[in-house]
Amino acid sequence: MNKTIEYYEENAERYIEETVDANFSGVQNRFAAVLPQDAYVLDFGCGSGRDTKFFLKNGFRVDAADGSAKMCEIATKNVGIQVRQMMFSDLDEQEKYDGIWACSSILHLPKKDLISVFKKMLHAIKPGGCIYTSFKFGEFEGYGNGRYFTDFTSESFRREFGDFEGIDIIEEWLSADVRPGRGDEKWLNLILKKSGTV
Repeated sequence: MNKTIEYYEENAERYIEETVDANFSGVQNRFAAVLPQDAYVLDFGCGSGRDTKFFLKNGFRVDAADGSAKMCEIATKNVGIQVRQMMFSDLDEQEKYDGIWACSSILHLPKKDLISVFKKMLHAIKPGGCIYTSFKFGEFEGYGNGRYFTDFTSESFRREFGDFEGIDIIEEWLSADVRPGRGDEKWLNLILKKSGTV
């Protein structure tokens, strides 16, 4: 088991307590606005299931997945649908989803692994489908507080993915952390659109 998954196995209850009620409606609604009315969404690294609940409440069909078995167990109870235990690298769908929501999740991958997971995400969404993802704002890559993080600035993300075939950055903004006492932490938010068949 890698260190990041181990962290969430050991700290699932505390992490969920910190995030499950955080008000994220501004970003959720921003992503929902670029999806069709009856969209099929993958909550990719769903954590507490907070965002899965939002999508279900708004009439979307939702698959939810997380790498931590403990997190899946608790999130399944929170959201009322079965949350699948799955590593990011195990995604193997073809043009199934209208959107993939990867909120504060794929940031745990080393940069070298992000490329292949992005390709899997692109294969998993339909042409014209969208991806929301977020990263801590900065240039750090490595272990911090028991987990692996890859941070990006707008410039470093574009250097890495700006020429990525089949994907366009349609929205990009910085935000403060919504968790109490964490407002000084900045996040890079991105909405990406699949521009064709990949």
